[in-house]
Amino acid sequence: MKNKIFIWVGGVLAFFVLLFVLLFAFRSRLLNYTIERVIGKVEARYPVDFKIGNAEFVDWNSVVLSDISLVPLKKDTLFTTDSVHATVGFRSLFKGRIVFRRLEVNDSYLTAVKKGDETNYDFLLKKDEKAPQPKDTTATGRNYGQLLNRLIETAFDNVPDQVDFKNLNASYTSTNRTIDVRMPYLLIDDGDIESEVYMRTDSLVNNLLVKGTIDPGDYNISASLYTADTAGIRLPYVQQKLDAKVAFDTLHVSLEDKKFRNDKLTVRGKAMVNNLVLNHPKVAAEDVHVAEGAVDYVVTLGPNLYVIDSLTEVRVNKAKANLYASYQNETSKIIDLKVKTEQVPGNDFFNSLPSGLFENLEGIQAEGWLQYDLKFHVNMDSLEQVVFDSDLDASEDFKIVQWGNTNIEKINSSFTHTMFEYGKPIRTFTVGPANPFYAPISQISPYLRNAILTAEDAGFYNHNGFHEEAFRQAIIKNLKEGEFARGGSTISMQLVKNVFLTRQKTIARKVEEAIIVWMIENLDLVSKNRLFEVYLNIIEWGPDVYGAKDASRFYFGKQPSELNLAEAIFLTSIIPSPKRYRSSFDSAGNLRSWKSGYYRMIGGIMRRRGLISQEEYENLYPNVRLYGRARDLIVTAPDTSMVEEDTSQFELETIDMLDF
Repeated sequence: MKNKIFIWVGGVLAFFVLLFVLLFAFRSRLLNYTIERVIGKVEARYPVDFKIGNAEFVDWNSVVLSDISLVPLKKDTLFTTDSVHATVGFRSLFKGRIVFRRLEVNDSYLTAVKKGDETNYDFLLKKDEKAPQPKDTTATGRNYGQLLNRLIETAFDNVPDQVDFKNLNASYTSTNRTIDVRMPYLLIDDGDIESEVYMRTDSLVNNLLVKGTIDPGDYNISASLYTADTAGIRLPYVQQKLDAKVAFDTLHVSLEDKKFRNDKLTVRGKAMVNNLVLNHPKVAAEDVHVAEGAVDYVVTLGPNLYVIDSLTEVRVNKAKANLYASYQNETSKIIDLKVKTEQVPGNDFFNSLPSGLFENLEGIQAEGWLQYDLKFHVNMDSLEQVVFDSDLDASEDFKIVQWGNTNIEKINSSFTHTMFEYGKPIRTFTVGPANPFYAPISQISPYLRNAILTAEDAGFYNHNGFHEEAFRQAIIKNLKEGEFARGGSTISMQLVKNVFLTRQKTIARKVEEAIIVWMIENLDLVSKNRLFEVYLNIIEWGPDVYGAKDASRFYFGKQPSELNLAEAIFLTSIIPSPKRYRSSFDSAGNLRSWKSGYYRMIGGIMRRRGLISQEEYENLYPNVRLYGRARDLIVTAPDTSMVEEDTSQFELETIDMLDF
């Protein structure tokens, strides 16, 4: 019995030895057969000429492929490589495909060329007509989720266990763009990645060191990019396309998971950047520095759908916020944005603000905590339904314990104020009793105070610095007109803009304005009367005319306490565009007829709110008499005062015919 067993085992061993000998003898034929099948599949799928000059085994399972090229038909060569040394899995050979376990590639060149509308790579981006297709989305546009999923799977499914690339080169050339990427080496060993990258985009050069890990089976990759010189890592195209500069020292990015279901791709991962420098004229006037920024992202792409999931967390230094954003345009364009933070210690909030972004807030020290919540929704087909809610809450013990660059409470007493025009200082004056043109609020006509409140901010004494409905209406108007046509600013916001901020229209300025207004109003740093008094003494009312007292004397030769209703409404009417004050008058110094509509509107509102009597409203006439410097600048026609006196009675008799 034992002899039979030994004989059977010996027979099996002999069979495997024979099979091994046969495989060794016919392996070259099997390799060539497999390569022919691969070439055939590639050329059947794509319009290319794919060549492998020579292929041979150098040991039991290692092959050398040489003189490899991929040339699109009637187009420039896309890819060439001198030689490929690879360890091949025999199981993959039997399946008619090559799966490399170890890959050594020397002197490779990927050359993408675009000439007009023609390229030598567009065939790679076209949909595979023979592959199973998801439901048709061509009628509504390209599904970028599907495209990205295909690219991810193709890349990960072809990653060997070990890679050793030497002199890997890639380039892109078009009529207005040149990109060159050179990698002296790229190593992947048991999931560890290491490389050095030289990248030139037109005249911009980056030298990078790359380290990371990869797990192809789980579609997981993590990479860190480090600058190899003092210039930092700078993003190409940004300066030319966006008029911006972006640079950083280190970037860490990862893809941790991806799922493709129901035509939607969801990817999860992380990114972190160190020493980020951003410069864009619409963001801030100076370079913005972020010591450390990070994001844990969950993003979904699908047909007509782009979503940043609410699980996404954004961190700027120590301050964190959850972000949700979506854009869908299947039937109409719908935009949603939500931002929510947990309770953030006051010091962490102010210390986390990027330097160069909010000059007045830098250096502030605070106690207590802050929490922010924003909700925004707009359907471009029903703009009237815009939703905008913005809330910054603070703990009861929140307070500023030390000011930084700017003491916001300076407006509680006399201070020096400088007016700027086109970024240049044009006049500096004291806001306080030391200035002969300063007028306490009690010495300013109630007509002017109430007319300004009616036109500029009727809820000034009731709101906390913001009028969300006015801001919502401003958003609606701006979206309808496709440009910034209305601001929705309150008097508090206008005051902060004039006293603390530049006139540059940047995102940073608007955010800084909102934060300062919130502090003033919610921390009771300045009383409402004081805010209004300062506002009335610094706003522009004409050529080098600032404040109610200066304006009253410039236009009417009187004190601000002596202004009548018609004069007050005129001064209110030119606040939005004080430099265009002349356009309100004809050459004789009379208010133009189109001003009557404004008088009718403001006077009517003041009457309904009980700010003027019915008699005052009925006697309101849309005209004023100019004196002093304003008359010298405005009136160019001959003196017709006698004619005006003769017709004044007729005008008074017909005033009740005007529909005010």
